[in-house]
Amino acid sequence: MNVSNVLKNLILMVIILFLGGCATTNNPDPLESMNRGIYKFNTAFDDTVAKPVAKGYKAVAPSFVVKGINNFFNNIRDIVTVINDLLQFKVKHALNDASRVAINSTIGILGFVDVHTMTGGERRKEDFGQTLGHWGVGSGAYIVIPFFGPSTVRDGFGLVADTLYFDPISYISDVRTRNQVRLGQFIDARTELLNASDILEEASIDPYAFQRDAYLQYRDSLVNDSDGSVDYDDENLLSDGYEPFTEEELVSSTANN
Repeated sequence: MNVSNVLKNLILMVIILFLGGCATTNNPDPLESMNRGIYKFNTAFDDTVAKPVAKGYKAVAPSFVVKGINNFFNNIRDIVTVINDLLQFKVKHALNDASRVAINSTIGILGFVDVHTMTGGERRKEDFGQTLGHWGVGSGAYIVIPFFGPSTVRDGFGLVADTLYFDPISYISDVRTRNQVRLGQFIDARTELLNASDILEEASIDPYAFQRDAYLQYRDSLVNDSDGSVDYDDENLLSDGYEPFTEEELVSSTANN
């Protein structure tokens, strides 16, 4: 992939985002009608395809395999975090997160064993949406992306940047292999959220509005590095030996407020 083209595309995205952020009104969800339609589609897809596959995978695969694969994809995700640490000039965090990747990729056998957490290390999450927010880009309108779920204009562009340019999976040259890894990543991500989705369904008579408000609050706390907004060491969030997941914390913490 040509580096200059990547930089040009990222610059163009930032310009569009600045314009979109300036146009934001007091209504965070001006596209609510369209968003609710996409939300219904995502819910139907999840109920008929994604959730049954995730449940079947978790039921069939040994727990240590599920955990190891989850660690593997989290380790890949940590690389994205390191890049965004550097883009935000968070040198201390970048060193911590880079050491996490190095330890887990070597001693932890490509990340299948999370040695860094076992020795008391902290897992953080940074993405390009947070990076744009860090440098003053407004979130723009709330949007629901098909298959991906809640987002904003800014975070949607951030997702594209992270996926296409920062995620090592995108640099797998063989298309078939890359698609297979992406499928595995999707199944792993959906398996993480099995408990969180159950909480969401029970949390409100309007799950759409609940998810929207929780997402916007959660993302705002991440962009502003609010103390305690993401506690990766909270053992109350653990489930079946998994590490705590930020999305699950998002749902549970909002339900308790």
